[in-house]
Amino acid sequence: MQVIRRGAADVVPESELIEKIEGSLSTGEPLRVKLGLDPTAPDIHVGNAVPLHKLRAFQDLGHHAVLIVGDYTAQVGDPSGQNDMRPQLSRDEVMEYARTYLDQVGKIVDTDEAEIRYNGEWFGQMKFGEVIQLAARLTVARCIERDDFANRMAAGRPIGLHELLYPLMQAYDSVVVRSDVELGGADQIFNILLGRELQRQFGAPLQVAVTNPLLEGLDGVQKMSKSKGNYIGITEPPETQFGKAMSIPDRLMKKFFILTTDFSLERIEHLLSDQVHPRDAKAALAEAIVRRYYDQQAADDARAAFDRVFREKKLPEDLEEVSVPLSELREGRIWIVKLLRLAGFAESNGRARRLVEQGGVRLGPPEALSTVDDPDAEAPISDGMVLNVGKRRFRRVKLGS
Repeated sequence: MQVIRRGAADVVPESELIEKIEGSLSTGEPLRVKLGLDPTAPDIHVGNAVPLHKLRAFQDLGHHAVLIVGDYTAQVGDPSGQNDMRPQLSRDEVMEYARTYLDQVGKIVDTDEAEIRYNGEWFGQMKFGEVIQLAARLTVARCIERDDFANRMAAGRPIGLHELLYPLMQAYDSVVVRSDVELGGADQIFNILLGRELQRQFGAPLQVAVTNPLLEGLDGVQKMSKSKGNYIGITEPPETQFGKAMSIPDRLMKKFFILTTDFSLERIEHLLSDQVHPRDAKAALAEAIVRRYYDQQAADDARAAFDRVFREKKLPEDLEEVSVPLSELREGRIWIVKLLRLAGFAESNGRARRLVEQGGVRLGPPEALSTVDDPDAEAPISDGMVLNVGKRRFRRVKLGS
């Protein structure tokens, strides 16, 4: 229970989980621990990896992991915590994301020992009459008890009829796979408890909910999300992971230590005490994140690269190049916005202008980078110059034909 409670937001009901564990120990029958993943993006970040690590913890305790790949639920889109209707994904998009998801899940969960199921196995076989029978088990009033639906109704934002089916679909997954425990983020508690209710209606043993807090992103405000750009991806290069982790807001350090590392609580308390400089504590966190998804050597190299750039004021080794066609130059100058887009630092002119206006863009010879603060500037440019955005992103200029 100490392992299971670590970093948990809720264990509901905890007394039933203790009974289930006692029963498992006495019979030698492992618990079936379910986690559903909707592949709605190609990459996993350290925020949505939190329940995956909890699933691995259950595996290490001897229990059976049941991983549901939501190839059908992903096409609906989870409404939990959403202020607007999600754009629907095609099945082809979902299945492509599912392939990359499973590769990344294997960095955390022992997929060889896990039971991996696609909920298209049962939803894809349902006839419309069976869908109606399933929908009859949930009332509209129960659905709109949820804050996200209630808030959207109050604000006059649309709610798709298909969205009301999502919690029912997730709940039915639990009936099909006979789960004893379901894991998920704190925003999933309604769906997981609905799974208990549906199991009760089908006369099956009831699952227990074990949820984790939602992890804020690097901005310290919004939930970590790739679409918001405030994430640390588990397959990003070690240097990128380390650099991003060093920008985590100080007030979120304890939460990140608990949810993204395996440090003991005693060690966490020591690192966050007055005995340790906050920068050293953050470096320990960044190193732990890299080590978790790579190895100690990668963590050491990432830390050395970070120190070289930010403590010794040196540039990273093996700078990536940005190729600038001569046709983009006017009298040896280039619009700074155009350069940022060529370098891949901005996907639009508006985004590039904001980067300049925020004071985070520098350009010049490696030994003398200068801030560019005018988004309309035509900057002089030559081979070998370095473009720098923010704390971690660098490109060496290569003029081409």
